[in-house]
Amino acid sequence: MTTERRSPAFDADERTMLEDWLEFHRQTLAMKCAGLTDAQLAIASVEPSPLSLMGLVRHMADVERSWYRRVLAGEEAPPLYWSDENPDGEFHFGAADTWQEAYASWQAEIGAARRNAAGFGLDDLSKGRHRRTGEQPSLRWIHTHMIEEYARHNGHADLIRERIDGATGD
Repeated sequence: MTTERRSPAFDADERTMLEDWLEFHRQTLAMKCAGLTDAQLAIASVEPSPLSLMGLVRHMADVERSWYRRVLAGEEAPPLYWSDENPDGEFHFGAADTWQEAYASWQAEIGAARRNAAGFGLDDLSKGRHRRTGEQPSLRWIHTHMIEEYARHNGHADLIRERIDGATGD
């Protein structure tokens, strides 16, 4: 697992800036999970919340999948971890759920996101539609939303990691 993180350039063009900030936040979440056991990664933040580091990674795998496969590319890509019957399924683990599987799924979805985004300009509208609003966002909107999504959850990850072993940092 790569845990190196590169800061975005101060003078990049808009697309490079957005993609570099998105990558920065992806790497930040990976760093927050580095060096922990499966059991530590599954520790819930605070009762009654099921929020955990492994759950956040599984959640982000589904978020990447939703925005870049289903919405942007218009692909048929059912959720990996949640369902209508279990809307928080990414935070509910069974005995067979491992960090290795969660991390591999997340990385696979990041790879698909990069490939799909490469075929669109920032102003291009998605081929698919948002499942609740029916709107077609631009790639710029999706990238910006994903940066916000990661930034929010990286704040959660900071607190969870500190609770597990006291580690703090950027």
